[in-house]
Amino acid sequence: MTTPGDHPAGDRPATPRLTRADLEALPSYVPGRSPADLARELGLPEAVKLASNEVPYGPLPGVVEAIAEAAATAHRYPDMGVVALRDTLAATLDVDAGRIATGCGSVALAEHLVRAACLPGDEIVYSWRSFEAYPIIAATTGATSVRVPNTAGHGHDLAAMAAAVTDRTRLVLVCNPNNPTGTSVRRAELDAFLADLPPTTLVVLDEAYREFVTDAEVPDGLAEYGDRPNVVVLRTLSKAWGLAGLRIGYLVAQPDIAAAVRKVVTPFSTSAVAQAAALAALRQADEVRRRCDLVIAERDRVTEAIRKVVPDVPGSQANFVWLPLGDRSVEFGKACEARGVIVRPFPGEGVRVTIGTPAENDLFLSVAEPALT
Repeated sequence: MTTPGDHPAGDRPATPRLTRADLEALPSYVPGRSPADLARELGLPEAVKLASNEVPYGPLPGVVEAIAEAAATAHRYPDMGVVALRDTLAATLDVDAGRIATGCGSVALAEHLVRAACLPGDEIVYSWRSFEAYPIIAATTGATSVRVPNTAGHGHDLAAMAAAVTDRTRLVLVCNPNNPTGTSVRRAELDAFLADLPPTTLVVLDEAYREFVTDAEVPDGLAEYGDRPNVVVLRTLSKAWGLAGLRIGYLVAQPDIAAAVRKVVTPFSTSAVAQAAALAALRQADEVRRRCDLVIAERDRVTEAIRKVVPDVPGSQANFVWLPLGDRSVEFGKACEARGVIVRPFPGEGVRVTIGTPAENDLFLSVAEPALT
């Protein structure tokens, strides 16, 4: 008989072993590479990062000051109920605060929603390629991913997604605009899709890039479908609102669904600094609109320019463009990095390029055009 810590001579000590073999098949979430690291590697004064869908114009007015003030109480736990922020969002969105849950970005809220709704073996339907976190979220809750291929135009095939729904389907994720392709679902398509689904199936409209939409036929999911019992809308303050480094997002659903999500959210995961920054940012709606308009103008300019060498770039309603380069994707990503521009290749599929400042976009185009001709 052995005592704790003993083991037979010649044997290696026992070590904990993970039993989730299914996780080995999952790709890891890929963050954008550090531009400072690339600049040092290349011996350049700086590198440009166009890989993470960040808005390039810095924190909104008042945000840094709010962060500094909140940091003075960092030794205290934050408001776990996020009451002030939820109340402000409720007033801004004209919904009851009981319908709102907040979390560490919209991706965390998607994870919490799946945790609240799904048991092992339940199904989650989503388009593919879409947001790379979706299969990770499904697997970590034991749910089964049902991936429906994108259309030839790189968008959601809603008819096929509706056909994929079974009595085991608990959620359908609709990323609108879609990350990473920038394509969008229009009103008539979404109306028909929602009409086709059973009322017991939750439809999650992931609208992380809603502020960049200019097509009037792409519906505001909250305004047009938010009152439906089986529709949940996800939004984030990481993108247009410039709080990517603080990770804060929100969900709007029916009160019972929002309450269930709040029940499974990691306690105190919305920090006091993030809450203060979000409140300050939400007071800057006019500046956010101005900045989004700058991004949109550059998005249209970059799209027009890059289509001269990649004609099938789809129209984007987000703050990035998608280059469907297939097997050339990784090679193109390396060519860009060699010139100090970081983009986001998806091997064998395409490359996502975030819209930066005019100077950053000019540098990208100067690299991309010779690399693709």
